[in-house]
Amino acid sequence: MTITLDRETIKQDRALTTEEVERLRNEFPILRTRPNGKPLIYFDNAATSQKPYRVLCAIDKYYKNQNANVHRGVHFLSEIATSAYECARKKVQRFLNANLSCEIVFTRGTTEGINLVSNSYGRKNVKAGDEILISYMEHHSNIVPWQMLCENTGAVLKVLPINREGELILDDLENLLSPRTKIVAITHVSNALGTINPIKRIIRAAHERGAVVLIDAAQSASHLPIDVQDLGCDFLVCSGHKMYGPTGIGVLYGRAELLDSMPPYQGGGDMILSVRFDKTTYNTLPHKFEAGTPHIAGAIGLGAAIEFLNSVGMKRIEAYERQLLDYATNILKNIDGVHIIGTAREKAGVLSFYMDCAHPHDIGQILDSLGIAVRAGHHCAQPVMEFFGVPATTRASFALFNTRDEIDALAAGILKVKEIFE
Repeated sequence: MTITLDRETIKQDRALTTEEVERLRNEFPILRTRPNGKPLIYFDNAATSQKPYRVLCAIDKYYKNQNANVHRGVHFLSEIATSAYECARKKVQRFLNANLSCEIVFTRGTTEGINLVSNSYGRKNVKAGDEILISYMEHHSNIVPWQMLCENTGAVLKVLPINREGELILDDLENLLSPRTKIVAITHVSNALGTINPIKRIIRAAHERGAVVLIDAAQSASHLPIDVQDLGCDFLVCSGHKMYGPTGIGVLYGRAELLDSMPPYQGGGDMILSVRFDKTTYNTLPHKFEAGTPHIAGAIGLGAAIEFLNSVGMKRIEAYERQLLDYATNILKNIDGVHIIGTAREKAGVLSFYMDCAHPHDIGQILDSLGIAVRAGHHCAQPVMEFFGVPATTRASFALFNTRDEIDALAAGILKVKEIFE
C-alpha cells in the first residue's frame, strides 16, 4: 500500500495534519506489531527508522525480478539492475541538490563515509602539526576516525565546547580555527541532544581559514531539508536506515574536485579501469570509491525511501516533528523528577531525559513492557554524558508517523516508573 498526499499540499510549509499522519501510518506494516500484547509505540527513530511499503516493495522487486550484478554485465538483468542502481544515485543527487550525480558515493552508512574521508582525503592532506576541529556533541563515529588520523599523522584534534543547554559555544569558534585547521567535522543534528547546529555559519568560518568541512547528516537527512550547494559544505554523510531506507546503505556527498583528487579507500572490482602487475588505473567518479559488488538492493531501497520523503515534503515533516517535540517537552518537563538533557533553542525531534528515581535501562524496560520502544544508554556520545554528569539517558526520538496520543502514552509510562521506584 502506497499513500500519496496531494501535490499542492506538499508544496506548503505547514505541518502534517492528524488525518494525513493517520494515512501515512498505514504505509508502515510494522506499526501493527503488538510487543507484549500492546500496540507498538516506536520512539527509537534516531537509532533506526521503520520502513514504508514502497521501500519493502522496491527491495522485493529487485530480488524477484532484477537480481544481477551491476556495471559489468551486458545481459538483460544486469542492464536493468544497473539502471535501477544508477537511478537511485540520481534520486540522492536531487534530494541533496548535489551539482553532479558523480558526487554521490554509496557507502555502508555514515560511519563508513566519515572513515572514507578520514583515510582518503585526510591521509593525503593532513600532516604533523595540522589541526582537525570537531565538537563536543559528536557521535563516536565522528570522533574516533579523526583521533585515528591524528595518531597516524601527528595532527592535533581540537574540540568546540558546548553549554548547559546543549548548544555549541560559537564564541570559541574563531579562536579554535586557525591557518593550521585542515578539516572541520561537525554534526548537523546531535543524536543525543537533538540540537540543530548553525552549520552554514560554521562552514563559512572554516572556509575563511582554508579548511574543508564534513557534515554528519545522519540525524538530519530525514527530518530537515538539505541543500549541499546552499550549505556550501565539502562533504556530507548520511545513512539510509535512518531515512526510512534499508540498513547497510549510506551516502557520501563530496565536491567533485575533492573526490577526484583523493586516492581510493578500498581496492577491488569496479573501482578500476585496468589492472596490470606493474600498474593499476583507477576508475572515474564515483566508482573509484565503490569497490566490489555494492549493496544494490540497498541503494534501490534508499531511492524508494527518498521518493517517500519527497511525497510527504521535507518542510512539512520538519514542521510536524517540531510540534511533536514541543508537545512532548511541555509534558515531560512538568513531571517531577524528570530532567531533560538538551534544551537548545533550535532542536529536532530528540528528547533525552533522566529520572531521579530510576536508571535509564530500568526506564527503558518498563516502557518496553507497555509497548513503548525508546533507547537507553550513552547513545555513542559518551563525552556528552560526561559533560552533563550522567552515565546515560533515556531517549525518545520522533518520526513523521508518531502522534500526540503516543506521547501521552509515554508520559503515562514515565508516571508508572515513578510509581514503581518511588
